[in-house]
Amino acid sequence: MKALRWVVGTIGELLITLGVLVLLFVAWQLWWTDVTANREQAVAIQALERGFTHDSYPTGSSTTPGPAATPAPLATLKNVPFGEAFGIVRIPRFGADYARPVLQGTDHETLGKGVGHYVGTAMPGEIGNFATAGHRTTYGKPYADIDKLRPGDFIVIETKANYMVYAVQRHVIVTPDHVDVIAPVPQHPGATPTEAWMTMTACHPKFSAQQRYVVFSKLMRIFTRAGGLPASFMTVPAGAVG
Repeated sequence: MKALRWVVGTIGELLITLGVLVLLFVAWQLWWTDVTANREQAVAIQALERGFTHDSYPTGSSTTPGPAATPAPLATLKNVPFGEAFGIVRIPRFGADYARPVLQGTDHETLGKGVGHYVGTAMPGEIGNFATAGHRTTYGKPYADIDKLRPGDFIVIETKANYMVYAVQRHVIVTPDHVDVIAPVPQHPGATPTEAWMTMTACHPKFSAQQRYVVFSKLMRIFTRAGGLPASFMTVPAGAVG
């Protein structure tokens, strides 16, 4: 009888210990990865901004956004090494201070450092589909509020030479095998692109990888860094989540 009690007691202690370890792992996964990733991504953004020759956002400009406006010359990014940050994404809907680094690649390590660019898809501002991925939970969760984006919301991609302004058009929810969302013409594989798009992908629902939440945005304007980005494109809309 004593032996049975000892066995039961030992198993109970082991289960309690295991439960504590699981809780610690969950805390690390859901909280600590955000703390460390946010810190590292802030450092990455500072490094990018130092590397950019910039005159941030001129407050005196009131240029009205519109697709008919003449775009500025585009300095195309070429041969960005895998895992390297090459741009900053700013989304006013996510708050005035929202900024995340954009890196080349979408593997686990790269996505832990910011927003990842699907290798082989268009670069920012180019004709085709600038396709990206980001976490909705953990590791800084850059796309945590992707489902809050609304048609017409601006997404600004900042690089060393240009500001690319995209406007949200629509969203879909698909299973992970629907890779056509990152095709040159989104959801139309084999079609020849004539426009510049940006695609954002993230797991859906939160804490699950069962589906993908996908947002499609269309390029509206390109501004040179020398000319600056009109402040109107960085206005935080009503109901912003940041």
